[in-house]
Amino acid sequence: MAKRPGAVALAVGAALCAVLSPGAAAAQEGEALPREVSGGYANWDTDVPGLTGRGIALTADRPAVQGAADRSSFPATGGGADPGTGAAEVELGGIARLERSAGPGDPLVLGGLRLELSGGGDGGGDGGALHVRAVRDGRAQEVTLAEFAAGGAELAVRAGGMSWTGLRASLTDEGAGLLSDWSGERFASGDALGVLDVTAGTGAGDGASGDVPPSPTPTAPDTPAPEPQRERTSTPVASVAHSSLAPGEEQRVTGEGFAPGAVVLVAIDGDTRYQAVADAEGRIARAFPVYATAVEGGHTVELSAVTGQQGAAVAQFTVRTAN
Repeated sequence: MAKRPGAVALAVGAALCAVLSPGAAAAQEGEALPREVSGGYANWDTDVPGLTGRGIALTADRPAVQGAADRSSFPATGGGADPGTGAAEVELGGIARLERSAGPGDPLVLGGLRLELSGGGDGGGDGGALHVRAVRDGRAQEVTLAEFAAGGAELAVRAGGMSWTGLRASLTDEGAGLLSDWSGERFASGDALGVLDVTAGTGAGDGASGDVPPSPTPTAPDTPAPEPQRERTSTPVASVAHSSLAPGEEQRVTGEGFAPGAVVLVAIDGDTRYQAVADAEGRIARAFPVYATAVEGGHTVELSAVTGQQGAAVAQFTVRTAN
């Protein structure tokens, strides 16, 4: 018997509720990590033969952002970290969709993304795992999709954040079974699933982005404490350091008027390439290269919070012919 349209709509709605519901991935057991994750992001590059070579693409839905060249960016929405050991659990917002070029009507929807990163090893620690909630045909299941090799990434710890660069994801037995069952292709444990770069804010300091530090506000013992920071509602503004520059040079954009702690997307000519976290004054700054292949003429850089509630700020600059 054919499915009724109403039943199909209910099934789709139930699937989305299942993948978007809070606590989609259970926290790991054990002692709580000493610092809360206060912002950040994970950039996931899935341009690997195991996916693209089989006609499978991963795309992201807001608040995650789909970039160019099979790269997706997911904002950090919570979790905990231990700067002393390099261990962390980072919860990511947004949905990842795996789609086949041969069957676009049957995506594999992944939500509740959670990174579990172990500390204490050489380089990037003792490895870790990527946990997701997978939804197909209205049914959801918790899956440890991928794992990260011990020492396979570079870990950097700052006063206000931690970063892992080059986390190489490989399918677990469970993840391989999920993708095999969904795609009809044969996946195996250990197959590459891309590379992740992760940044997590851990409180006061230079923030998760490593950009503009909060302004110091020393207070004498007899001086009243400042009033608590209120969420900003002003329209953000952006400016660039150089109104004109040549291909291959470095540009720098600054923005202000964002809510403190907001995750801000940085798009160059409409291509979202970076993220930054607004400091306590609602400011961000980000340096970026002007590609050697950049065309002569006008270009734009746009700043927008992932929540989309404050509007976007746009600055313009010109690329001139190299001397």
